[in-house]
Amino acid sequence: MAFCEIRDLHKSYFLEGKRIDVLRGVDLCIHAGEMLSLTGASGVGKSTFLHVLGTLDAPTRGSILFEDRDVTSMDDAELAQFRNQSIGFVFQFHYLLPEFTALENVMMPALIQRLPTAEAHRRASELLEDVGLRDRGNHKPGELSGGEQQRVALARALVLRPRLLLADEPTGNLDPTTGEGIHLLLRDLNQRLGIAAVVVTHNEHLAQSLPRRLRLSDGHVTEDRAS
Repeated sequence: MAFCEIRDLHKSYFLEGKRIDVLRGVDLCIHAGEMLSLTGASGVGKSTFLHVLGTLDAPTRGSILFEDRDVTSMDDAELAQFRNQSIGFVFQFHYLLPEFTALENVMMPALIQRLPTAEAHRRASELLEDVGLRDRGNHKPGELSGGEQQRVALARALVLRPRLLLADEPTGNLDPTTGEGIHLLLRDLNQRLGIAAVVVTHNEHLAQSLPRRLRLSDGHVTEDRAS
């Protein structure tokens, strides 16, 4: 059974009185622990798809089921609770809070969810070790490299132990060598933690390295069979 099932997903916007159809009936199943890449031309709607899948934006039509729960029928409070507990996000820009240390940044979602401080600290410390930053926890973002900041953002996305990780161009601002390190880290965490992941990327090398490859074109998601 699919962990996540997307059925006939549509998303439209109105711009200057004109309707723009971005998603035009997406059907997709994602299985637990599966890792997928999503590619497509610039402006085709990859980030829109990720935002709708992550419940940050509502679809115009269609449904998204997580373990048979239709999240598109939830109210705002239910959605916020579901999103915090089940989905982690990593973006091209890391959005770390500059006044807090790496450890505090990773702890933040857990503290917001009212986890005990000791538990939040333990989880954050373990994740910083997982991403290779055990000795950088007391450093603020300005004292870290771009790759280190993105690793902190990845640890933060995982601190509430989500079932699904959504990554939107996670290496877009990194040099090729640093970006490759993030690619390897994503695959390692996926295998060790069993978290399903959808990675939006323009990087064909990363896309081709993942077990399942999707392409968004003309509002539809198709399997990319390219070798």
